Amino acid sequence: MDKTKYKIERRYIDKRPNVRPGTRLKTGTPAFFVAHDTGNPGASADNHFKYFNGLTGRTASAQVFIDDQKILEIIPTGTGPDPAEKAWHVIYNVTTDNERFGFDANDAALGIELCYGGRITFSDAYKRFVWYLAYCCDKWGKNPSKHIASHKQLDPARKADCEQALKAGGKTFKDLINDVAAELAAPIAAPHFVQLPAGVAQSLIDKYISTAWNESQRAGDDLGKEHFHNLANNLRMASGIPLMSGKAPLPIQKLHKSNAQEIIFRWISPAWFKAKAEGSKTEMTYYNNLANHLRRAAGIPVE
Repeated sequence: MDKTKYKIERRYIDKRPNVRPGTRLKTGTPAFFVAHDTGNPGASADNHFKYFNGLTGRTASAQVFIDDQKILEIIPTGTGPDPAEKAWHVIYNVTTDNERFGFDANDAALGIELCYGGRITFSDAYKRFVWYLAYCCDKWGKNPSKHIASHKQLDPARKADCEQALKAGGKTFKDLINDVAAELAAPIAAPHFVQLPAGVAQSLIDKYISTAWNESQRAGDDLGKEHFHNLANNLRMASGIPLMSGKAPLPIQKLHKSNAQEIIFRWISPAWFKAKAEGSKTEMTYYNNLANHLRRAAGIPVE
């Protein structure tokens, strides 16, 4: 799956016993996931952050809220640097979660809420909901069909989520599980970049990078030498030039964006401005084309 498809925003509510007790899950990492919907049509992830950050008078919360704009973790889940913490998203006096998973959901599971209704575009929110569940299954080695339960399945006498929101969007819980499985299995798209012409790479190495390496050597700058050596090798790998004489070239790799930008700003842009000052449009075009070769090899938009 593509783990970079969506951004996960982490903005935590304050620790208070009724919403965020601050205690770790008993299982350390999540043992399963409970798919909820907010039951509050039209309210966004940000709306729910504000609500739970100020909630008094009752005990309730969930770790994650997902709408058509964002995936917002309001209590740590373990997807980031902070370990997963408990939330109050399934009542303790039902035993379905214990019978199915061996734990109370609050102690071992993430509560993941789908925001829906009103101005929230269901298809966009649903895609993020599916992706986040797949991301969690991938991270902790869980099977969607075994380790995702809806709140309704755990508390059928009282709850209708997340099936009520899914129905509003023309989906079923079975669709959700199948879509999570498909997201998990989706191939990662190949990075979009164009092979750097070997002649361009070799010219850059000979004209600029080798000179900079030699200057570092004369100055006794070992870090500089290593940097320019790696810079040259990245150009070679982006163009199919062997790293060493007599060796077979490695598979073509994307030029690092930072390396492309360094070469452009350190050497090509000054040469372009010099050509402009001299009124040489031919030279200006040459250096612009050279910079665009680097941008295409790094997947950066050309100018």
